[in-house]
Amino acid sequence: MADSPVSGPARAVGTVALRWHGHSLELLDQRLLPLEEQWIALDDADGVARSIRDMVVRGAPAIGISAAYGVALAARQARGEQWRDHIRQALKVLAASRPTAVNLFWALQRMEQVVEGCATAEQAQHRLAEEAVAIHEEDLAANLAMAEHAVGVMQPEQPLSVLTHCNTGALATGGYGTALGVIRRLHEKALLSKVYADETRPWLQGSRLTAWELSREGIPVTLNADGAAAAILAQGDVRWVVVGADRITANGDVANKIGTYSLAVLARHHRVGFMVVAPSSTVDMQLPSGRDIPIEEREATEVREVRGVALAPAGVDVFNPVFDVTPASLIDAIVTEKGVVRNPGPEAMKALFG
Repeated sequence: MADSPVSGPARAVGTVALRWHGHSLELLDQRLLPLEEQWIALDDADGVARSIRDMVVRGAPAIGISAAYGVALAARQARGEQWRDHIRQALKVLAASRPTAVNLFWALQRMEQVVEGCATAEQAQHRLAEEAVAIHEEDLAANLAMAEHAVGVMQPEQPLSVLTHCNTGALATGGYGTALGVIRRLHEKALLSKVYADETRPWLQGSRLTAWELSREGIPVTLNADGAAAAILAQGDVRWVVVGADRITANGDVANKIGTYSLAVLARHHRVGFMVVAPSSTVDMQLPSGRDIPIEEREATEVREVRGVALAPAGVDVFNPVFDVTPASLIDAIVTEKGVVRNPGPEAMKALFG
């Protein structure tokens, strides 16, 4: 079968998490950063699903984009009268890869709609590749729009310092970033003094990914242990805590990387602004509140060990949720490409997202 003529979007920054070649998808193995930059080439949906599950690729937008490309790869292998069943099975496999990030299901629903509108396997191959690239391009455009909206909310008159959690940059998105995209935009406008980056246990996305991503672009970053956030905010230097989201509910509650909730509590105590930056595909208006969000829990070794080195007794019980839920009452602004929800609640969310 001929290679798809569709290529991925132009890069917004030097750092990218995924590369689409029309016939294959390459993912930067984020488990190995910052020590090694290794790309994994994938040519089927099973490999993409496994990479999402094993956190080769992570970050809600990047997961959704990767899954869309996974469906496009499945279409390349669909043959005969059962071609549609083959793609539907790939959709199921990809949907099971991560339970919390709503972008995954949003992207797969778009791809499924395309499948149902195709008459032949050849048509599906071309149209699904087009749709996957469109999802990628839309995310990149959304990142740029969100950055502008967020800077408008902050209205800095002089350079300011911010604190962020996990990794929400080009590695987690289509190529610019959500919360880290805001930080990039502040830096481009000479309005950024410093970024404090939580290390983000247990996967250390802050130290391995955010510090790496910002350092290689010359953006001033200071790495801190998660437990140091309160002391940093108490100094009075930080004006905003800026984070991403994996799911936002109809009342404005936000699921994000574990540790986000505690940051929101600290920000409110220290009278520091708390901003969530995420694409509208992260908003799930079908879920009334954060109590309805399924929270993924992962294996205990992720907490007991780092890169195979034991940090705790082998048999100790471990609580390892990947996400926590920050109530809307602690959030000053939710920023999406569609606009800003200040002091989010059910009515404010409905006004923007319907």
